[in-house]
Amino acid sequence: MPAMIVTNTPAKDLAYTNFAYCSPSDLRNFIVPGSTLAFVSIGDAFVLSVAGHDTIPSGHIGLNAIQRRHAKVSTGDSISISRFIPPEDFNLALLTLELEFVKKGAKDEQVDAVLLSKQIRKRFINQVMTTGQRVTFEYHGNGYIFTVNQATVEGQEKSGGIERGIITADTYIIYEASNSSGIKIVNQREAASSNIFRHKEFNLQSFGIGGLSEEFADIFRRAFASRVFPPHVTSKLGIKHVKGMLLYGPPGTGKTLMARQIGKMLNGKEPKIVNGPEVLSKFVGETEKNVRDLFADAEHDQRTKGDQSDLHIIIFDEIDAICKSRGSTRDGTGVHDSIVNQLLTKIDGVESLNNVLLIGMTNRKDLLDEALLRPGRLEVQVEISLPDENGRLQILQIHTSKMKESSFLAPDVNLEEIAARTKNYSGAELEGVVKSAVSYALNRQLSMDDLTKPVDEENIKVTMDDFLNALQEVIPAFGASTDDLERCRLNGIVECGSRHDHIYQRTMLLAEQVKVSRGSPLVTCLLEGPSGSGKTAMAATVGIQSDFPYVKIISAEQMIGLGEPTKCARIVKVFEDAYKSPLSIIILDDIERLLEYVALGPRFSNLISQTLLVLLKRLPPKGKKMLVIGTTSEVNFLDSVGIRDAFSVTYHVPTLKTEDAKKVLQQLNVFSSGDIDAAAEALNDMPLKKLYMVVEMAAQGEHGGAAEAIYSGKQKINISHFYDCLQDVVRY
Repeated sequence: MPAMIVTNTPAKDLAYTNFAYCSPSDLRNFIVPGSTLAFVSIGDAFVLSVAGHDTIPSGHIGLNAIQRRHAKVSTGDSISISRFIPPEDFNLALLTLELEFVKKGAKDEQVDAVLLSKQIRKRFINQVMTTGQRVTFEYHGNGYIFTVNQATVEGQEKSGGIERGIITADTYIIYEASNSSGIKIVNQREAASSNIFRHKEFNLQSFGIGGLSEEFADIFRRAFASRVFPPHVTSKLGIKHVKGMLLYGPPGTGKTLMARQIGKMLNGKEPKIVNGPEVLSKFVGETEKNVRDLFADAEHDQRTKGDQSDLHIIIFDEIDAICKSRGSTRDGTGVHDSIVNQLLTKIDGVESLNNVLLIGMTNRKDLLDEALLRPGRLEVQVEISLPDENGRLQILQIHTSKMKESSFLAPDVNLEEIAARTKNYSGAELEGVVKSAVSYALNRQLSMDDLTKPVDEENIKVTMDDFLNALQEVIPAFGASTDDLERCRLNGIVECGSRHDHIYQRTMLLAEQVKVSRGSPLVTCLLEGPSGSGKTAMAATVGIQSDFPYVKIISAEQMIGLGEPTKCARIVKVFEDAYKSPLSIIILDDIERLLEYVALGPRFSNLISQTLLVLLKRLPPKGKKMLVIGTTSEVNFLDSVGIRDAFSVTYHVPTLKTEDAKKVLQQLNVFSSGDIDAAAEALNDMPLKKLYMVVEMAAQGEHGGAAEAIYSGKQKINISHFYDCLQDVVRY
């Protein structure tokens, strides 16, 4: 119907219903198909529920005084109206209403937000509310008007368009009233308690968070569950809200991202983000003032609003920069100590705040003052660790979602396979892998001869090969040191007979035991034997073949010229890093060299010796498993200082017997079949490393230059020249 004549609401009591009224014959034009509801849209101003009334003539519509004022019409005017059909997902999650009395100057009145919400939901259920709309209603004998200040539909952020939606039984209502209105609202927090969050449910991936659902569930349970319940429930339980949490873990695992997104999810004030070092000032007392200023708004809110105060979130990035253990810094000023003191008194002092949530982040939890970590302060401590395979898949999906939508991702890309290959990659490193893969794809479209040449967007495809290349380029900080391990077995792996094979199989069994056993989180194994017998190569092979995500080798060559305390710190750091991985192998190569052992004297480093004794017996944290493989050529020395006893198992790696040497020579294929037995006999009781050295020397020929022909199989080593070389080596 294009136009209707405006008339009064049929009866005074119907003015409080917020309905528009028309004749029963006209009502059919406004009913929503498939329902009993009927709505009229009056321009863009607002939408009203409409009901039929026998006293209203056909072609007329009855509006109360406040509706006429809002629509800017008088009785007798013609008004353009139309039927309104609600869209899908139109339920209001949140409604903010400003209250005032119909009669100005009415006596002061206290309004219970809980009871009022029940009345409003009951009276106005299934009605459409639009921002700016004014509605009259009666409550406890008083006439009130509310103005809709905010109308947020479930799952939608604020938009630039008209905000409106339907009131349901689940709509949360927040009330506002000016001080001059004479209305005092009580139990506000109770009425809209769950409004702490902006959304009814969370999809963490939509916030760009992958692989941290368990950690977030832990944070929610401990830090936010109490805030969702009304204050009277928490007061009956006799508990206080959590005021602080600490997110700690390796770099790049998503601590800052998690804190930033928690700030976005909550409906409190805009989070204050503070980088630890920014708080510091060279002026006396200025640093402490900076800390006080962070809490000034929260203190003002708590004084003026009490329990009605909004939640104030303060995010401290790199909190270890300013909250080091008191007494640990020797800067002479005591600034660090006074910062910690100031922060402690603000969070949980005599006049402690209840409307603050402090989120700290660090990858050095060990540096923080212990008083900061007790309950009442940063009591919720959640480790944001390296993601598991499912978490890595989620992170890869987040970083590739846009290129997938834009068809830039080739069909052969298998994210599940990439997730399986990227053991111990952090979230930041996975993002680096995606960036690197994209760089390969973009580079194919560029011509170095002409960089101004237009790019064909349609042909940009990120392929599986790009990702595989990227994995070679982006190496995880907490991954296997594959290059270092390969250097330990330059000659590759050859079969050295049953004795060597038995020890290798036993050591691999230990790795399997660590992987599957519940009762062996730490297994230690010592490979001892003569110098050059292949101990390090065997340990490196176990490290590579075990497929453990974290494998590191600690050798003396990495610590040349370092003092004892520095060496100890390096060794401890490798073990600490290993504790961040679910499965890890540490190879202690040439332990006697690490201990600076000298036979004359004898002299060795007691500090490093004691460090190793502690680390070899210290169990990794819960859920982490570790295999430590040590190698030594001085087992008697290790026995004398008690280190051998610290290893669970000791295996003797022997020199080669004749039959073992023959197997090695057959695989090298550098002797003629007639000479191989004689060569093997001559190599009896020879360490593997020395065997390779003699063969290398003999392969050069008497006058050099024959090695290439020998290794290509075109020529064989002269046995007499081999004997000469062997004699030189043994004699030497």
